[in-house]
Amino acid sequence: MGDDGRETLVGLALTPEHRRGHGALYDGLNHGRLNIARVRIALAALPLPRAADGRLALAVDVSPWLRPDAATAPRRSFCHTYGRGKNEHRMIPGWPYSIVAALEPGRTSWTALLDAIRLEPGADVLAVTAVQLRQVVQRLIEAGQWQDGDLPILLVADAGYDLHRLTFLLAAHHLIDRSATVNTKIRG
Repeated sequence: MGDDGRETLVGLALTPEHRRGHGALYDGLNHGRLNIARVRIALAALPLPRAADGRLALAVDVSPWLRPDAATAPRRSFCHTYGRGKNEHRMIPGWPYSIVAALEPGRTSWTALLDAIRLEPGADVLAVTAVQLRQVVQRLIEAGQWQDGDLPILLVADAGYDLHRLTFLLAAHHLIDRSATVNTKIRG
């Protein structure tokens, strides 16, 4: 049983009803199918954290799943990582993912993951991010998380993004007021 009192997959696999052992449970998961579109819609409908003023704050970032020893893994890219020494940056083979999450207010690292897309080698990260944000915001609107009259959604990105180009791309998707500057609002 998990810390929150709910059953875990491992805990369920150990019950007498699973006479074949825990491997059968994982075999079932591995051979099952996951409807990604339904998962994305369900995530958008969950209660999301909001800032003190009630607005949604979305963060975008690229996070790598490093796979340096997986020479036969398909479509790996070189992922930028920070080393332990000063100015020690490394490029390590892996799969980069573009992540969109709703941020918790205050000083916390907790987020509500809303979307993750694996970036193909040579992908235009900003173009992918703009399309991804458009889709996430559309799902949030459809789930009733944002409506006309609500405060604009705040977008947070790190210094690795060309914010001027991202603003241009988001305006092309009608997510940012055309008169907006980089530091201003994103419409729902």
